[in-house]
Amino acid sequence: MFTRLIFTLSIASATLRSSSHAFVPVVKTLSSSIYVTSTDLAENSKEGVAKSKLLIPSDVLKRVFEKDDRPVILFDGVCNLCNSAVNLALDWDPNGKLRFAALQSNVGKSLLQAHGRRADDISSIVFVTTKGAYTKSDAILGITSELNPFPFLPLKPAATLGRMVVPQILRDAIYDGVADNRYSILGKRDVCRIDADGEFDDRFVDEKLAEC
Repeated sequence: MFTRLIFTLSIASATLRSSSHAFVPVVKTLSSSIYVTSTDLAENSKEGVAKSKLLIPSDVLKRVFEKDDRPVILFDGVCNLCNSAVNLALDWDPNGKLRFAALQSNVGKSLLQAHGRRADDISSIVFVTTKGAYTKSDAILGITSELNPFPFLPLKPAATLGRMVVPQILRDAIYDGVADNRYSILGKRDVCRIDADGEFDDRFVDEKLAEC
């Protein structure tokens, strides 16, 4: 609970500083998208068919981790509180061990579906690894274990202790209390965050990984 409290308070403080990251209009929903398999993609390439389709979620999952096994944090791209958390994570992860993608992006939606969640489910932050996907407090603790805010002060021991000491049902209740009110806490925006200026080029998952 201590780790959770520190993380939440730090997120709020992070909003006080300005952000140089770029924002773009929210990605359209997948309801109008057409999925194709890798085999279809190969066949279409031979036929010269225009590529405006999306790969099926399982293929996107393979692509995301094919050449890079770093975990991916799926966050609500229009939530100010969540974007502040991303700023904080970038600051506290100097070695670049984590990657990011908006839940509303095509990559984000595909990763959700690949792990049995709805494409439009933005109810929880999701921590996606090569071993599986974690939500709510488990996602927060997984992310926290990768952060190193100060030299020689990794947060992994605190995350491990929090997982052992605080029951998941209580951790998730605290998480839900914040998540359910995240828009009323710091508001929301009409645009979704990506790293369009390239400042953190290797930290945000390329949307092209979901495209044919």
